[in-house]
Amino acid sequence: MQWKNGNTTNGQVVAGGNGRGNGLNQFNHRVVRWSRRSDTTQGEILINDINCYGLAMDEQRYLYISDDEKHEVRRYQSVEKIGTLVAGGNGQGGGLNQLNVPTYLFVDRQQNVYVSDRNNHRVMKWNKGAKEGIVVAGGQGEGDALTQLNHPQGLFVDALGTLYVADEGNNRVMRWTQGAKQGTVIVGGNGKGAGANQFNIPYGLSFDRHGNLYVADMSNNRVQRFSIE
Repeated sequence: MQWKNGNTTNGQVVAGGNGRGNGLNQFNHRVVRWSRRSDTTQGEILINDINCYGLAMDEQRYLYISDDEKHEVRRYQSVEKIGTLVAGGNGQGGGLNQLNVPTYLFVDRQQNVYVSDRNNHRVMKWNKGAKEGIVVAGGQGEGDALTQLNHPQGLFVDALGTLYVADEGNNRVMRWTQGAKQGTVIVGGNGKGAGANQFNIPYGLSFDRHGNLYVADMSNNRVQRFSIE
């Protein structure tokens, strides 16, 4: 869906919207590229037969995809069908070389990959070429302390290396500065609900160029915008 600035009542379908299926105008266990031209009616299949949860693209236009069944992240060039393993791939688990249901991704300018390691309740950073990751948020078990996460989802890393993560099970968004042992709650954290300061399962998040934070508040069926200092 595309929602234009200032129009909160009517969005425009730009991909899919034709039910689940295998048609080129549908989605089903694959990665499909859609042109941004307004007259596009079907997409181009890039990768087939993949349990794709999250994806990201770096500045060199490499595509990164998390597979939450194989517990791995792979990097693809435009013509590749197999890709290069960049995180996980050593079975489901909690080791530093493993992932347990990887979901959202972020790739920085150095091609380091940040992964929301959902069922390990942590965010991992895999430096380019590394054989194991580094815990950069959470990793202290499931919980609501400032050192913990509860099924992390969407994430963003700014130019200073500060991490922002949607903490799904705690209905909050947290900020972790580089090297910090605990995070701070920047929005939410006021229990599950539909208030302006609450979430009901926050999933994706993103920032605009003005520093506004946008959060997909899934079970409230809305997107919220916050001004972050």
